[in-house]
Amino acid sequence: MSWRIERASGLTHVHALRRTVFIEEQGIPEHEEWDDLDGRALHLLAWLGDQPVGTARLVIDGQTGRIGRICVLQRARGTGLGAAMVQDAIARLKADRNIRVIRLGAQVHATGFYEKLGFRVCGPEYDDAGIPHHEMGLTL
Repeated sequence: MSWRIERASGLTHVHALRRTVFIEEQGIPEHEEWDDLDGRALHLLAWLGDQPVGTARLVIDGQTGRIGRICVLQRARGTGLGAAMVQDAIARLKADRNIRVIRLGAQVHATGFYEKLGFRVCGPEYDDAGIPHHEMGLTL
């Protein structure tokens, strides 16, 4: 399976992917999915051929880069795409020499996935839209 990851030129595909994965599959209420960060974020879009299959959102706040809203369509899961998107996001955030730490909110069942990519749990479990999460960080 061969994919490419690029900066999204708009939010149409990004929002469609997030609607499918977060709202329809995971049951996250629509009002909790959409926020004011999308307008100031850099969005990554993963393509399989001419079809968008994954996305992630990068937000910079001072010396912290935050990776969020990471999702991959079911048909592209288990292919390594999720890890490739996180690694791409890390590389993009590392390119900003002001960033000292990268953070993300991981669903508890996915903490092992992020630990393999260098992140460490750095906070207690918390609830986000009815799903248990851990704050995780990667110091640069």
